[in-house]
Formats: sequence, C-alpha cells, structure tokens
Amino acid sequence: MSRMFGFLSILIVVATGAFIYSRQAQNVTPAGTANPLARVETTAIKKDLLNIAQAERSHNALHGGYTSLDGLRSAGELSLAVDNRGPYNYSADVSDSSFHIVATYTGSDPAMPKSISIDQTMQISQE
Repeated sequence: MSRMFGFLSILIVVATGAFIYSRQAQNVTPAGTANPLARVETTAIKKDLLNIAQAERSHNALHGGYTSLDGLRSAGELSLAVDNRGPYNYSADVSDSSFHIVATYTGSDPAMPKSISIDQTMQISQE
C-alpha cells in the first residue's frame, strides 16, 4: 500500500511540474505565435536598433547632429554592414535634433511585428 501511495505521489508531482513547464513555455513566446525562432529574430532586431541608436548618439556628441545609416558607416561609428537582417529592412529618418530608426518586416508571417522602431529617447516600440 505504501508503494502505491509513493508511486501516486511521484506521478502527481511530475504531472504538476509538466503543467507548470508548459504554462511557462507559453509565456516566453511572442503573442500570436508559438515559433521560438520569431522571439530570437525579434530580439536580434532590437539589439541592432539599439546599436544603431547608440551610434547616432555618439555621432551627435562628436559632430553636433544625426546622420544617415550610410553616414554612420562612413564615419566608422556603425559596424552593421547591411541595412537588413533577415526579413527586416532598416531605415533612418534624421534631422539635426532627432532620429527615428525603423525596422520594417517584409516577410509573410502574420504573427511577426510589422515594424520595430527606436528614437533619440532610446525607447523601442513595435507594431
């Protein structure tokens, strides 16, 4: 009888652990998709945007204004060689006092954010 009780106790603990694990796995993936690759790709895009924004801020501190992505590359302040990562294309709208960098999604997955952007306040937003 005690063996049966011990076995049932272990079975209940394992089932509870599996339930908690599955709930946590759902919270990690972006809303609307169960694709973990989407989460990785979105994180990489945000990292690129932060790097570009930091390069813009550095350029502003040294030269007194913001510049295009090509201007950042030619000044040696941006090591990002291309204006895209996977299905996202980068663009920059700059003025003397502000910048707005946008990563626009060109792929076919409806669950992916259509655009992710950052501005001079270093706040990332996505749509």
